[in-house]
Amino acid sequence: MRRLAFLVLVFAITGCSFSDLPFTGPEPERNVLTGLEGSNGQVVAVKFDDTKYAHPQKGLDAADVIFVTQVEAGLTRVMAIYSSQYPEEVGPVRSARISDIDIMAQFGRVGFMYSGAQSKLRPVLSAANIVNLSAERNPPSIYVSDPNREPPYAMMVKIPALLEKAEGIDLVKPIGIKHGELAESAIPILSARVDWPNAKYEIFWNEDEKRFLLDFDGEPNVDEKGNRLGSPMMVIQLIEIYPSEYGDKFGGVTPKNDVVGNGTGYLLRNGKITKVNWSRPTPESETLWTLEDGSDALFERGQIWFFLTDKEPKFTYPQADPA
Repeated sequence: MRRLAFLVLVFAITGCSFSDLPFTGPEPERNVLTGLEGSNGQVVAVKFDDTKYAHPQKGLDAADVIFVTQVEAGLTRVMAIYSSQYPEEVGPVRSARISDIDIMAQFGRVGFMYSGAQSKLRPVLSAANIVNLSAERNPPSIYVSDPNREPPYAMMVKIPALLEKAEGIDLVKPIGIKHGELAESAIPILSARVDWPNAKYEIFWNEDEKRFLLDFDGEPNVDEKGNRLGSPMMVIQLIEIYPSEYGDKFGGVTPKNDVVGNGTGYLLRNGKITKVNWSRPTPESETLWTLEDGSDALFERGQIWFFLTDKEPKFTYPQADPA
């Protein structure tokens, strides 16, 4: 009380106001995945179709983290992680795969939203550390059909409505991502191309927007509102991909995207690229990202796209100045 009275007297004499005080409030909450201001809520994973018939997808712009994985016939599917905001409706939603379990394990007990799974995989999903929030267990009032899309590319899920009835989902926790300054070893890049047998993503740096923009199979990757998908932070993670014991109803073998172990990759941020190493000893472990000298590889704040591939990507660099 005496200190406050003293400050009032000082301000009266000097003509200062309370707005001149160097007081700072508490640090705003930041999401542990993106590093942006926002909440750290329950962690939810949604499995998206990623064929040309499923585009444009809805709700990916609100995801904190996005994984692009290989599935049967060399196509890709997307898993989107939500913890800071939950769009009213996202999709189109498709079925689970064996690789999803290890991808989600580092997040803790995840609420997993997907359309269904083959009978052989169902007991494995039941034994996993997830909360099954699939369409197999929820009504068509939550897993709705978009009248503007053709099945099987029309199923959408209402995340908030499903979370109201869900129990046992963990709050999001760190998974090894550290945010900080750009590495000195980073070099400028114009674009990158990531290939799978029957799908490709291209990543282009946009200086005006200060983020990387995406093409999917040779076309601009836009959402249902016509906005170009992209982010300041892209990761190309080189992994092993090999046949699993599972398959689809057409006889296609499901590939396993192995995210446990160690390998190399590339961080794309601030218009530059850095080669990195990754290590994850168990499915439940955080993924450790390091530079080639062993120091921490630091991420830019923002949504993160992870492209999981076993093929070395192709890069385009600025031409050297002849001078």
